Amino acid sequence: MFKPRKATAAPGHVMLLPAALAAIALLVTSCTSDKDPVGPPVPTLDPYYRQTLSWGSCDGYQGGEELGAAGIECARVLVPIDYGKPGGDTARIAISRLRATGTRVASLLTNPGGPGAPGLALPLALAKSPVAERLDVIGMDVRGLGASAPHVSCRSVAEFETGQRVLGRTDPLAEIDQVEEENEDYANSCARRTGRTLLAHVGTVDVARDMDVVRSALGEQKLTYFGGSYGTRLGSTYAELFPDRVRAMVLDAPVDPTTNIGDEVITAAGFQQAFDAYAADCAKAPDCPLGTDPKKANLNYRALVSPLIQHPIRGLDYGAVITATIAALYHPSSWPDLTKGLTDLAKGRGDALLGEATAYEDASSDDVHRAVLCLEEVRVTDRAVAADIVRRSRAAAPAFDDATGNANASAPLDACAFWPVPPTAQPHVPKVVGLPKVVVVAATGDPATPYPGAVTLAKTLGATLITYEGTQHGAAFEGIACVDQPVVKYLIDLTAPADGLRCSKT
Repeated sequence: MFKPRKATAAPGHVMLLPAALAAIALLVTSCTSDKDPVGPPVPTLDPYYRQTLSWGSCDGYQGGEELGAAGIECARVLVPIDYGKPGGDTARIAISRLRATGTRVASLLTNPGGPGAPGLALPLALAKSPVAERLDVIGMDVRGLGASAPHVSCRSVAEFETGQRVLGRTDPLAEIDQVEEENEDYANSCARRTGRTLLAHVGTVDVARDMDVVRSALGEQKLTYFGGSYGTRLGSTYAELFPDRVRAMVLDAPVDPTTNIGDEVITAAGFQQAFDAYAADCAKAPDCPLGTDPKKANLNYRALVSPLIQHPIRGLDYGAVITATIAALYHPSSWPDLTKGLTDLAKGRGDALLGEATAYEDASSDDVHRAVLCLEEVRVTDRAVAADIVRRSRAAAPAFDDATGNANASAPLDACAFWPVPPTAQPHVPKVVGLPKVVVVAATGDPATPYPGAVTLAKTLGATLITYEGTQHGAAFEGIACVDQPVVKYLIDLTAPADGLRCSKT
């Protein structure tokens, strides 16, 4: 606490008495021109960092009933929409808290990824982990979505449902001009409904700054953080901005900081690798819908799903079945559902796959997802470049090659080519100085964020890398003792695991 110094005169200086101070103040006042007013104080970020949280019921929050039943509290944190203008419009960030059941060490801020995945319920997933004994687990809906406000809004629910073929699920037979027109309309709609100010400030840097305000509001001098998938990009960005404010950080299923968040060619190769692993597992059963020869799985899969391009089955079109397949490839626990869905499809039924596709997509978070990508990925404004990306993606993932348009000299530009606000960040090698030891966790067969990106991130941050030999997206807090035990120990007492640790199921 700051204490004023005792009033003593320094050698060679005159100590002014109260009467003298008053006279000088009067003199200064009389000499100040009305044309040169002092004016109000310049707004700063101090009030945001000094705010006190009001924890209470999660009623009225998205998913609040389930949170409340688990003993989770909720609150909102006030942040500026534009950190360059602290006195301007504000946003309210919804956070949740699962209190530590034992002697508390710190608060653990979490993020599930996305961009655009609501995180308010993430503490539920960690409730049975040992970290919940010593750490308050904090969930957070990032700016623009969920229980936070205001929202990024580009389409109504009805528009989202009817527009999936162009924006969420590419229609391989659509005319290029038609697709681009709808993409441009979507981009303009985002600006109109959301407002340009918020749309320009939903990116990773702004969310990382929100995380620091949340840290302060929680009463923590330093941040303890767990982020998965895109949450690792948030973590590495926070580390760039505030390296001296990091206590501990675990980054699971990392996004390569030097590439686009959703690099199409890289992720295509990752999902093909996961598809190959699924096909090999499926082929062990005599009734596998892809056959018993894994080498023919790509061809058999395309033969099964390609007819949906021109002949959807009661709402299940080609894009939906690809979406359902991708969703199932994130984790082996979903492989049996994919097998059942493909078996049903072979019999002319598509309800199961349609349900999986619908569950995977969410209207509000999809808008935030696209807004962040358009702010931070290298924008493609040349159809020939777009066509080259499509060709390379198809070559990297032959299972998902719809066999149309390969000879096209051009391809439609996506919504980011028409985005109404300029980029706010670009892929780069993070420059971090003074960061304490952090931990990176990665699976060798991660479909969404392939393993080489984890190696890059760990090297860049000087982090300890834990490698899990398996095919899934994310390995921490998945019940893998070899991964979880060192991660928990690190988060609680800051003992970093040995570098180069490798784990497997067996």
